[in-house]
Amino acid sequence: MDGTLDGITVWNGERMLGPSRLAWTTPGDRGPDRITALAPADDRHPGLTVIPGLIDTHVHLDTNVLDGSGPGDAWPLVTPPEEKALHVAAHTQRFAAHGVTTVRDLAASVVQIAVARALDQGVLEGPRLLASGPVGMTAGHGDLFTPPRVRDRPPVADSPDECRRLVRQWAREGATGIKLYTSGGIFSMGDQVGWRNQTRAEIAATVDEAHALGMLVAAHSHTAEGIAIALEEGVDSIEHGTGMTPEQFPALVAADIPVSPTLLINDLVAAGGPGIRPEAAEKARAVVAGRDEVFREAARAGVRFVLGTDANGRFVRHGGQLDELRAMSRLFGWDASRTLVAATSDAADALGLGDRIGRLAEGFAADFVVVRGRPWEDLAALAPDRIVAVVARGRVLAGRLPGA
Repeated sequence: MDGTLDGITVWNGERMLGPSRLAWTTPGDRGPDRITALAPADDRHPGLTVIPGLIDTHVHLDTNVLDGSGPGDAWPLVTPPEEKALHVAAHTQRFAAHGVTTVRDLAASVVQIAVARALDQGVLEGPRLLASGPVGMTAGHGDLFTPPRVRDRPPVADSPDECRRLVRQWAREGATGIKLYTSGGIFSMGDQVGWRNQTRAEIAATVDEAHALGMLVAAHSHTAEGIAIALEEGVDSIEHGTGMTPEQFPALVAADIPVSPTLLINDLVAAGGPGIRPEAAEKARAVVAGRDEVFREAARAGVRFVLGTDANGRFVRHGGQLDELRAMSRLFGWDASRTLVAATSDAADALGLGDRIGRLAEGFAADFVVVRGRPWEDLAALAPDRIVAVVARGRVLAGRLPGA
């Protein structure tokens, strides 16, 4: 059923428009959901405002939605894909309830791709899910989430030809992007952050094949060398980026490469505690040791940071995106409006969807959040108890629209 909000203050992903009439359609015979009208109107909903739905460019949905158990635990090894799909779908709906209307799973499997397809087709109501297939090496970061003696493992690629083949397989499955690795990682078991992950020829083949098939490439990296390789090979985003150096700022700015900083999860793991292996905590402490000062300087230099949390329902739980935004604001010295841009219009641009989502304008998708307060002036207004309603694909996924 089509919808209208008449006389509600709108922030459109870049600036405040004031009280407006917002009208939209839902998917149907006339095509996909879209905003059909956005025009000035008398204020009929004082205290309430609308912003675009938030976009998290880096999540992982391969966990138990109830307790967050996942890679490194027994859950992924003993749970059949049919059951995993229910958990993936539930994750998306729980994120949506906190205002997140688009998520990108970086290191998806056929399960996430199947759920994304079901959401796109309207089989399930939920937010937009983008699924990026991983292309990594044997004994690389992506491979070492599975214990070494387990023989039923996710796919890997160990030559340029194998990389091309795996990219093509992900494209056949319906993945919308590719993730590769240019350093080791924190949660992976038995590797070191500084390990090389794949050769330059393998990385070049992956990027070339993905781009030939119209897929963006996200590069996981915690080292300066890994960031340099990613830039030189033409990736489309840097994930984590904790090894960034001031000497790399000009290249990052010139290439306009989005960086997902994943602040909270690295801080939480570095602090240690229940469920965190000592090895992972030690690696996290090393990567965050000098991160804040460098990231602060990077933001001043114009490096492009967008919302990306690494949320998986465990360490960064559903709604953690709201806390991540406040952490980004504090670290980068951004005001609330600039921070929201990183989670809406610029995040959409980073995903290659800036002409479809992340902004409120006629012809754009009907993804938005109704809140009490003005979050573009004060991020404290962007809190779970102040979210009135969440609309994605033109349908109310959480709460109730004012006047409904």
